[in-house]
Amino acid sequence: MTHEPVGGAAGDDPRTGGAVEGRRLTTREAAELLGVKPETVYAYVSRGQLTSRRAPGGRGSTLDAAEVEALARRTGRREPSPAPAGELVFRTGITLIEPDRYFFRGVDATELARAHGFEEVAEWIWTGALRPGVRFTADPESLAAARRTAAALPRHSSSTDRLRAAVAAAAASDPLRFDLSPEGVLSSARSLIPTLVGALPDAGEPGGYAAGVRDGGGPGATAGTSSGATGGGPDRAAAAGPGDPLARQLWPKLSARSADAGALTVLDTALALLADHDLAPSTLAARIAASTHAHPYAVVSAGLGVLEGPLHGAASGPAHRMLAEVVERGGAAPVVADHLRAGRRVPGLGHRLYSGEDPRASLLFAQLEEVPRAADALAAARDVVATTARHTPLHANVDLALAVLSVSCGMAGEAGETVFAVSRTAGWIAHAMEEYAERPLRMRPSGRYGGPRPPQPMPKPAPARDAGQAPGTPDAN
Repeated sequence: MTHEPVGGAAGDDPRTGGAVEGRRLTTREAAELLGVKPETVYAYVSRGQLTSRRAPGGRGSTLDAAEVEALARRTGRREPSPAPAGELVFRTGITLIEPDRYFFRGVDATELARAHGFEEVAEWIWTGALRPGVRFTADPESLAAARRTAAALPRHSSSTDRLRAAVAAAAASDPLRFDLSPEGVLSSARSLIPTLVGALPDAGEPGGYAAGVRDGGGPGATAGTSSGATGGGPDRAAAAGPGDPLARQLWPKLSARSADAGALTVLDTALALLADHDLAPSTLAARIAASTHAHPYAVVSAGLGVLEGPLHGAASGPAHRMLAEVVERGGAAPVVADHLRAGRRVPGLGHRLYSGEDPRASLLFAQLEEVPRAADALAAARDVVATTARHTPLHANVDLALAVLSVSCGMAGEAGETVFAVSRTAGWIAHAMEEYAERPLRMRPSGRYGGPRPPQPMPKPAPARDAGQAPGTPDAN
């Protein structure tokens, strides 16, 4: 990996403004022309404002001089003033969210996900370039270390536990993890994502999703039984190879049932749709980590820590359990009533950023219509929406759509969280690349102290307790 693209074509001085069409500039020359740091040039490339091309011989990258000069004219040849200390200002060219749709680098995200697989969408988010048929490949040494580490966890560990362990192991195996150049970060990302998937055990294996979870085939259907099968033998998903699309590699980690083309399409689309959603809480955590120049693996670890919160990435679990109960009981009314009686919100409904139905859910529901095994769970989801609409016009969100997929395909309740984590890794990397080009350590808000006013007397040591006394137990005397 190279830290500084080199090897621009010879020609006039780029600062004279007389560049000839087709002339190439090095990153350093482009930075001088724009009046910015080389890291900012990398950010312009990641945002799609500039395009780079591998230099002859494959060493470094160059940029089109005319394109750089056009950007210099638009920006006035100077980087915007940094935000005041403590103020969080995020200039991002990745995702724009509007009341009823959202965009990846200016392209409708749902249209992009409908036409392209997850890896292609991730490349678009990272580089602003579309690479049809691109596949991510895990580094064998990192994958082996990640598998060993994830397998050493207790059997009851969640998939997110295993993903966090896998990231740490993969980081320790990568001596180039501190290379924060765009080329270095992208190389790490293209290896890390399939490493995370490969580190998860197959469904039904020790440490994997337990076989026997209910699916859309009706009460009592199991993850190892085909819908409508008469033989009762396991319908194991065929092993995926490293050259397969990431969705194909992920499927056997989520379900012991074989995947038909329609179900795989839904999973691949879900991965593409969830790749980024602007500054969600986990993405903010990732950007804070990147602002310290933490390496990409540490950035992903920060995102995973926040994602596990029940109000963020884990929100699809309650939707799964609710939907499975609706399928089993044959209607949404009693299940919704039980949630309200217990003072719980009905999961899978509403999103503060969209005035209508979550556009991610709309596309997934449309694709699930083409999956016969999803019919019962899809009808149950619509029943939930219709039942709650009698009082509150809440619309389905992506968690409910993920629940339809997981319930109908014999997946466990945390499958949606796994899909979310693997997919959002791409977005965290994209935001890290932007943040690496910003002023380091810019996110330093000030706390508002509300404790006792100083000076306070020195505290007295607490009385010694008997060795067998439980914490918080009052002394007998």
